[in-house]
Amino acid sequence: MNKEISIEKIKQDAEEAYRSGGFLCSEAIVHSIRENIDPNMPKALIAAASGFPAGVGGARCMCGTISGSVLCLGYFFGRTFPTTITDPDSQKAIVLSYELQESFKKNHKVLCCHVHLRGLDTSKGEHIPQCIAFTGEMAEKTAEIIARELNLKVID
Repeated sequence: MNKEISIEKIKQDAEEAYRSGGFLCSEAIVHSIRENIDPNMPKALIAAASGFPAGVGGARCMCGTISGSVLCLGYFFGRTFPTTITDPDSQKAIVLSYELQESFKKNHKVLCCHVHLRGLDTSKGEHIPQCIAFTGEMAEKTAEIIARELNLKVID
């Protein structure tokens, strides 16, 4: 794991991964977090994020940027063994994921992809600038939380 990170680079890398068409929103966030924070993170987590774009499988429910970000938080702060619901290990990922989604909600009112895409012709790519911005925003917020919780040095 990298002990020093650039949050701006994480944001830019996630945006570029989406902009280039190489990855969709949730995948781009996991890819950028992996590349910039923990290159040992299994690449399979990028694949695990592949069902989240366009609001989980295209249903346009919760924005895929939130799902990809929550997946990253779970990787770093989730549990891998059964505990009680009151055990701090079972609560950390939940608390941090709540913080993350509240940040998105504060900035955009709702988590629903359908609302954010309303009036945009996705077949013409009208959503792409907004989705690139959301991808960068959530990659940035995810990196900020990870850096804070793991005491990583932020160089920008």
